[in-house]
Amino acid sequence: MGRQKIYLEKLSHFFQIRNLLLRQALAECLGTLILVMFGCGAVAQMKLSSGSHGMFLTVNFAFGFAATLGILVCGQVSGGHLNPAVTFALCLLGRERWRKFPMYFAFQTLGAFLGSAIIFGMYYDALWDHPGSFDMTGPNNTAGIFATYPGKHLTIVNGFFDQIIGTTALIVCILAIVDPYNNPIPQGLEAFTVGFVVLVIGLSMGFNSGYAVNPARDLGPRIFTAIAGWGTDVFTARRGWFLVPIFAPFIGTIIGVMIYQLMVGFHVEGEARDRENAKQENERVRLTNVTTNDISKEGTKEMS
Repeated sequence: MGRQKIYLEKLSHFFQIRNLLLRQALAECLGTLILVMFGCGAVAQMKLSSGSHGMFLTVNFAFGFAATLGILVCGQVSGGHLNPAVTFALCLLGRERWRKFPMYFAFQTLGAFLGSAIIFGMYYDALWDHPGSFDMTGPNNTAGIFATYPGKHLTIVNGFFDQIIGTTALIVCILAIVDPYNNPIPQGLEAFTVGFVVLVIGLSMGFNSGYAVNPARDLGPRIFTAIAGWGTDVFTARRGWFLVPIFAPFIGTIIGVMIYQLMVGFHVEGEARDRENAKQENERVRLTNVTTNDISKEGTKEMS
């Protein structure tokens, strides 16, 4: 046992990465992989079994719990963003450095790519057994297992608005959860609360286009499907729909940050600041009184 422990310590020391940002990015990669693997896995079960092994409700629960698990896996290392929109929001508020944003975005996209690849490998035989799986124009196309596509009723403009609203709701709720001046979530329950937010968004806003509200979660799997057999049609379908879940969430993030800060954030921060200033002022007054009393006592002693 002693030798094994020494060997494991040496192995751990050898593989330990010293660069903090790279460690955080790798953690984000793993967390996003878990999000996509479990979420898209639920979609694959529902689609490929023709509904016998899942339904819309189970997909939403899968994505909600997957978000919780992803945050639990990487939260202590990277903060558990799992979404470039969340990273962008925290950078806008000055809570994260801007140099993190491109690194997190790249590794979150990589994690989503790998998560979709795992599901593709797991359901490879089922995909080939499903007629028309790789036909982007056919009714049995399965590209929607991995990336989001608009419903037949949805226009690009409405889809853009859909993604903005969904991301705005997500960011407002997440900012409330992580705001130390608002009602603080008990430590350790933040991940479960964020997962609940994802679940609620899916249940109420998932009909139009599958509520991506996450550029990495959509882009990574879309790149994978282009390589895995669906071809470049995944980028040209519905007049370049793929651009909507990439850019609209960032606009939704800006709106979400503005709404939360103007309606809640600035006020609770101001109250906390006022309380702190009042406390410091009381401390100064107390110290001044103590000093004055000491000087008076010294003067009385000298006169005596």
